[in-house]
Amino acid sequence: MVRWADPAKQDLAEIADFIACDDIAMAKRVVDIITTKADSLHVSPDRGRIVPELAKHGINTFRELIVSPWRVVYTIEQFTVYIKLVADGRRDLDDLLFRRIMR
Repeated sequence: MVRWADPAKQDLAEIADFIACDDIAMAKRVVDIITTKADSLHVSPDRGRIVPELAKHGINTFRELIVSPWRVVYTIEQFTVYIKLVADGRRDLDDLLFRRIMR
């Protein structure tokens, strides 16, 4: 099972809003691609890599699925994948990840 945390849902909405300023159809396609790939994590949740920005600080419980250029950050708890963050991978994510994940 895959569950989306409210902040991750908000991230996705903000991505869609940003893209929709130029192309509404593209915004819908991007959201569909991200959600389809993220929702497929229920089949093989370990396929995402450990988030390197967190691993260098000894935090190895967060994984990410790259849906270029976006990063879908998640945790696995028993049989459930929790999507925590969707962010543009072209940004420096150290500060964003720590603020979001440590809440």
